[in-house]
Amino acid sequence: METATLAGGCFWCTEAIFKRLKGVISVTSGYSGGKMENPSYDQVVHGNTNHAEAIQIKFDPHIISFETLLEVFFALHDPTTLNRQGADIGTQYRSVIFYYDDKQKKIAEEVKTKVEKSKMYSDTIVTEITPFSNFFKAEDYHQNFYENQNNSPYCSIVIDPKIQKLLEKFNSLVKEEYK
Repeated sequence: METATLAGGCFWCTEAIFKRLKGVISVTSGYSGGKMENPSYDQVVHGNTNHAEAIQIKFDPHIISFETLLEVFFALHDPTTLNRQGADIGTQYRSVIFYYDDKQKKIAEEVKTKVEKSKMYSDTIVTEITPFSNFFKAEDYHQNFYENQNNSPYCSIVIDPKIQKLLEKFNSLVKEEYK
């Protein structure tokens, strides 16, 4: 089992996407990249901690590679908007790949370069590639948010289209129970 920690806007969205992938064992919503120990959502959302809303993914590299996780990551959030995803604005919504070792760093740089060269996005990619330093699990009400609150407007307006895009672009990677 390996670990990936990614930040790509609101963790409710990224958690809902990545838990649907074959080979993903668990996805935990939390905060990463800041200086404060055990921050609360209120502290992070007000930009007082320098943490990003992030997810920590435990995955089986024999089923899904770190590279494939990053390909999904780049396709399903906008890596060209600095400190923002849609209406969510602030440093806590920045795009970051937190790498655990030199191998992950190299793969992250290669995938980012490949996406830049593909012209998938017309604007410059601003995703940070940063050494992992910490991860703090978010409050329980943030875990499995989509499954627990899927009737909320945020889910239908923001998360549902991302899940639909996942099914269209990466259907072969999606666990059968989510198709």
